[in-house]
Amino acid sequence: MFEFSSVLLARIQFAFTIGFHIIFPAFTIGLASFLAFLEWCWLKTGDTRFRDVYKFWIKIFAVAFGMGVVSGVVMSYQLGTNWSIFSDRIANVLGPLFSFEVLTAFFLEASFLSIMLFGWNRVSSRMHFASTCIVAVGTLISAFWIIAANSWMQTPAGFTIGENGLLYPTNWLEIIFNPSFPYRFIHMVTAAYLTTAFVVGGVGAFYLWRKRHAPQARIMLGMATIMVALAAPFQLFMGDRHGLNTLKHQPAKIAAMEGIWETEKGAGLLLFAYPDQQNEINHYEIKIPNLASLILTHDFLGEVKGLKEWKKEDRPPVVWVFWSFRIMVGVGILMIIIGSVSVIQYLRGKLFQSCFLHGWWISMMPSGFIALLAGWFTTEIGRQPYTVYGIMHTIESFSSAITGPQVAWSLIAFIVMYTLIFGAGSYYILKLIYKGIPVIKEEEQFYKHGIGASVIDAGTSGKGNNHV
Repeated sequence: MFEFSSVLLARIQFAFTIGFHIIFPAFTIGLASFLAFLEWCWLKTGDTRFRDVYKFWIKIFAVAFGMGVVSGVVMSYQLGTNWSIFSDRIANVLGPLFSFEVLTAFFLEASFLSIMLFGWNRVSSRMHFASTCIVAVGTLISAFWIIAANSWMQTPAGFTIGENGLLYPTNWLEIIFNPSFPYRFIHMVTAAYLTTAFVVGGVGAFYLWRKRHAPQARIMLGMATIMVALAAPFQLFMGDRHGLNTLKHQPAKIAAMEGIWETEKGAGLLLFAYPDQQNEINHYEIKIPNLASLILTHDFLGEVKGLKEWKKEDRPPVVWVFWSFRIMVGVGILMIIIGSVSVIQYLRGKLFQSCFLHGWWISMMPSGFIALLAGWFTTEIGRQPYTVYGIMHTIESFSSAITGPQVAWSLIAFIVMYTLIFGAGSYYILKLIYKGIPVIKEEEQFYKHGIGASVIDAGTSGKGNNHV
C-alpha cells in the first residue's frame, strides 16, 4: 500500500501553496502591462472607452495583487520550517536574489500602487500614468529575480561548495544569468501575457455575447486578439528553444517528457501513452515516427537518450512530467488556433459579431492558468529527485525535525484557509466581472490635470470609436 512519507507530504504542501501563488503574479504581470497600455491610449486619444476599461480592470488587478502577496508570504515560512536544511545550504546564493526582488521590485510596486489605485483625479495625469508604468515594470523586475533564483536551481552555476557543505557564490553574473535563465524568463513572461490576454478577451467576448458594454468589450477582445496572435506562436518558438536548452542541461527531464525509455536514433513522438515506470515501458502508444528526434535534435535520425541511461532513483516521476507537458502543449496549440481564427474574423469584419467565436473565447478564459500550471509541474517535477539539480537531493533538503503528522495537519489547514480566502477573492472578482463596467461621470475626467479640452471633446464626441 502506498504510504505518504513526511518528505512527500511536504512536497505536496509546497506544490499546493505555490500552485495557488503562481497564478496571481502571472496574471498581474500581464494585467499591469495591459493597464499601462490602456492608460497610454486614453491619454493619447482621449477616447473614454480606454478610461472605462482601465477603471474596470484596476479593481480586479488590486484584488489579484493582494492575493498574490498573501499567498507569497507562505513560501518563505515553508522554506524555513519544512526545508530548513535546503535553506541553510543555499542561503548564500539564493538569499541575496530574494532580497534583490524585495528591494528592487516589491518596494517599487508597493510605493506606486497606492497612486495607481487611489490617485485618479488626485495627481496629475502624467504622474498617474508614470505610476502605472512603474508598477508594470516592477512586476517584470520581480519576475526577473524569482525566475533567476528558480533557474539557478535547475541549472546551477557560479558557486562553490565549502567543506561544511554550504554553497558559496563565486560569480554573480553566472548565478543570475545561469544557462536556463534567458529561455525560462522569456517563456514565463510570455505565458503571463497570454494568461491575461485570454482572461481579458474572454470577458470582452462575454459582454459582446450578453450585448453589454459593446464599445468597451470591443477594446478588450480586439487587444486580446492582437496579443494572442503575436504571443502564442512566439511562445511555441521559445518553447522549442527552451526544450533544446533542457536537452543539453537536463536530458533526464526531456526523456521523461517524451516518454523515451531506450536510447534511440530517430525517436518517435508519442501523442498518447501511459508510461509504466515500474516496468520501464509505455502502454497504449500512439506515435509519429522520427518526430521527437526532429524536434529535439533537428535531425530525423538524431539520437535521444532514454530514461534507462539513469539509475531508477535518479529518474523523475515520468507519468506526471509526460502528461503535464502534453497538457501545456495541447493548450498552447489551441491558443494559436483561436488567435489565428480571430485575426481572420477581424479581417473579415466579423470578430465582434460571431457568437460562436465569443463562446470559444469564453471557454478559453482559464486556458492560460491551465497551461501555466502544467508547464510549472513539468519543470518542477521534472527536476526531481533534486532540489538543486545534480547538487542536492530533495530528501537531503528536508527538515529532519519535522514529522509526517505535523506536515499533514498544516497541509489540511492550508487547504481550508486557502479555500476560504482565495475562494472569497475569486468570487469577488467574478462578481465584478458579472456586474460590468460602471458608468463614469464626465466630471471625473482629467480636465484639470493637463489634458486639453479639445482632446477630451474628441474622445467624448465619438471620434476614434472605430479603432480597436
